Amino acid sequence: MEAGRRGAVLDGGVRARLPAPPARPHRDDVLIAAAGLLGGLLLWVLGLHSAPPVSGLPSWLTLVALAAISGAELLRRTAPLTGLAIAVAALTLDTCAGTLIATVVMFTDLVYAAVLYGGSRAARRIPQCAVLVTVLTTVVLLAVRRDPEMLMFGIVIGVITATPAWTGLIIRNHRDAAQAARLRAEQTALLAEMDRTQAVAGERARMARELHDMVANHLSAIAIHATAAQTIDDPGATRQALGVIRENSVQGLAEMRRLIGLLRDAAGAEEPAAVPTLDGLEALLGQARTNGAASGLTFTLDDTRHADGTDPRAALPAPVELAAYRIVQESLTNALKHAAPGEVAVRLEQARGGPLGIAVISPFGGRSGPRAPGSGAGLVGMRERTTLLGGTFEAGPVRGPAGTVWQVRAQLPAAEEKTPS
Repeated sequence: MEAGRRGAVLDGGVRARLPAPPARPHRDDVLIAAAGLLGGLLLWVLGLHSAPPVSGLPSWLTLVALAAISGAELLRRTAPLTGLAIAVAALTLDTCAGTLIATVVMFTDLVYAAVLYGGSRAARRIPQCAVLVTVLTTVVLLAVRRDPEMLMFGIVIGVITATPAWTGLIIRNHRDAAQAARLRAEQTALLAEMDRTQAVAGERARMARELHDMVANHLSAIAIHATAAQTIDDPGATRQALGVIRENSVQGLAEMRRLIGLLRDAAGAEEPAAVPTLDGLEALLGQARTNGAASGLTFTLDDTRHADGTDPRAALPAPVELAAYRIVQESLTNALKHAAPGEVAVRLEQARGGPLGIAVISPFGGRSGPRAPGSGAGLVGMRERTTLLGGTFEAGPVRGPAGTVWQVRAQLPAAEEKTPS
């Protein structure tokens, strides 16, 4: 039932649905019926009739009407319209046989219950019909009797029929409004929870990409050179591997500390953290050359941006620079892990107003030396970065004139930022 209720909240609108009627009479309805029946019996025993019988009918018929309308009280929630129909017949009989005030009171309660617990159409029609009956009865009685007292009789009919009907309608409208407000509050809470969950998931994904890109390069170099130090029986090569391991350990630890500091005190940072840019690619390739020397890898950078004569150092949007740097960094890390000996070429190109093109091409094939295991998270992270900026990304082996190479290509929309004059 709760799932259906939430479905109603999230289907694009708020709909206040009435609960299904109970299968058995409510305990309060049983008490009302019993109290009305006992009260009516007491009035009949005492001979307290509100009016004399009509057409000489026996007064005991009021007891039949009383029993019928007391039974109708048991239906005030389970079948309110049926109960109202029985009440109309019982009130008619009671009026003709000598009116008991208990029967009249229970009739008003059944009119009220029919509007409150009945269907929406009945809730609209019953008050209108009550007003119409009151007006027509008053007009007919005034036309037939031509007695001002009939006007008072019409007012009594209105009190018995129209007043409980409109009271039930007002209470029903308040109840529906409260239920609709509660459903809107639940909808708002659910949507807020969904937004919070999506925001947390997005932030976790961003943190995972940053952590992977910052540390994976150093850990991969450590793994490769640690394996080489264990397998190569050469003191000189071992010392060189240990030097590379120490350098990458120190750098990786520093970056980890910086990232942890940002996560712990992001709101209280006094100055923004430095964001890697494409100006740092030379230093990144220098580190890759150091880490990949033992594996027979060389690294080159070909930056042909703004070949039309514009300033190659023109600023790119910060998200584009960061994404481009991380894509190159992860591509170099993958080359250190998996590439065969040879040249790893990094190329950047961009025409005026065009997208930034990134290509990293590395030898494809088996490697005889030590390798670091991969999880595939790097390719996922590069694809996510590109998709978030609305660019395109592809990676995989490509067959060319010089054989098969592993190629990473990305196109990042990168309109130049305008410098304020």
